Amino acid sequence: MSKASRSDAERPSRLAVRKTYKLFIGGAFPRSESGRSYVVSSTKGDFLANASRASRKDARDAVSAARKAFPGWSGATPYNRGQILYRIAEMLEGRRAQFVAELVEVGGLSAKKAGETVDAAVDRLVWYAGWSDKIGAVRGAANPVAGPYFNLSTPEPTGVVAVVAPEDPLLGLVSVVAPVVVTGNTCVVVASERFPLPSITLAEVLATSDLPGGVVNILTGRTAELAPGLAAHMDVNALDLTGVGDPELARRCEEEAAENLKRVLRPSTPDWTVEPDITRMTAFLETKTVWHPVGI
Repeated sequence: MSKASRSDAERPSRLAVRKTYKLFIGGAFPRSESGRSYVVSSTKGDFLANASRASRKDARDAVSAARKAFPGWSGATPYNRGQILYRIAEMLEGRRAQFVAELVEVGGLSAKKAGETVDAAVDRLVWYAGWSDKIGAVRGAANPVAGPYFNLSTPEPTGVVAVVAPEDPLLGLVSVVAPVVVTGNTCVVVASERFPLPSITLAEVLATSDLPGGVVNILTGRTAELAPGLAAHMDVNALDLTGVGDPELARRCEEEAAENLKRVLRPSTPDWTVEPDITRMTAFLETKTVWHPVGI
């Protein structure tokens, strides 16, 4: 055996860098305060990464970040919010290859199907971005009244929305988050427990897309641990239970949400590939009506 051959044979194999994905709270990527994580495996059972397992304290921190971000985000012009959602779409498309690889490894999709899913997520963001400065005209109204007054109704964001994301790790996630934030709400998202990696990769996109910190906060971990606490949190104004598959857990969350009269969107399994309507945007809007005397 030559000297070169012996050198190659004796050289140790390279150690893999095992990544632990962190949470996304307030525009930063902290570890869970509990120090917990769980293993994310491919469809073949191979190790892919560790995901942080958020605690109830992490959820409370996320709500605080969302509340802090709400005045600035709700006060931004609809046009500006639309610009930022469009920028998110641009950045997501720029990382298309990474999302395709994750959907193949985690979701077991073919490369073609994964590519179509990423493209659909980009298109979904652009679709909602286009509604940012139009939803007010569609949902607002000038009301006829018996008197010398203008009576105007306009939609306003509800506040902080807790979202339990569906199992669809990208298109479904985008389809529940975009309508919440484009209308001026901020949110705390419980990512898919089984498929958390695309959600944290999306968080990396959000962090570089001009989105103010705290508008979207993403928690990975156990849905059964995080959802009830968010449902009971008195500073959460609304609850989207789309991704809750356990009827008993959904019932418990609705009971907790009733304590402060939260708006609740019940669990559902929509076809995410179908073009949406405005229902998810209007679900988390309040109507403000003002009276103004007619000038003479």
